[in-house]
Amino acid sequence: MPRCFWCSEDPLYMAYHDQEWGVPLRDGQRLFELLLLEGFQAGLSWITVLKKREHYRQVLFGFDVQRVAQMSDAEIDDLMQDPGIIRNRLKLNAARRNAQAWLELEDPVAFLWAFVGGVPKINHFNDRSEVPAVTPEAEAMSRGLRKAGFTFVGPTICYALMQASGMVMDHTLDCDRYAILADARLE
Repeated sequence: MPRCFWCSEDPLYMAYHDQEWGVPLRDGQRLFELLLLEGFQAGLSWITVLKKREHYRQVLFGFDVQRVAQMSDAEIDDLMQDPGIIRNRLKLNAARRNAQAWLELEDPVAFLWAFVGGVPKINHFNDRSEVPAVTPEAEAMSRGLRKAGFTFVGPTICYALMQASGMVMDHTLDCDRYAILADARLE
């Protein structure tokens, strides 16, 4: 099956590409999970985070936003000793802060989706050279999230979140998923 240029032969990566990436996601808990994971990924490869995702789900209470928001400094200290995650205090503190900010939003799902007008933006890229790392929508999302109190939400992280959650569909034209997602406009 032809896949996007970034997808390696790793079975975990292929499953992520084939089943998740670019599929419109409106489930609040899963969007919250992606937001945190994209923050943990900053400066690293996505496959690194994918390989640790199940462990993150265990140690971050299934990405229960209420519980993550209430994490104590002692719990973050304990997580800093856990080799199953990316041990970065700034990122762990950001996860807690972002959970708190998430809870302050009236409707976090609608807030995020508003940056693409509430519907998936279907792109039509021929190859990797056309796929941007940042867009004006991602820059606006970054500003909006920062204004709402979020951290580790730069424009590149926001665009990766948009791609992962199907707010934008960036499968390239030569990828089998392109036709499925462009035609279906799943919601």
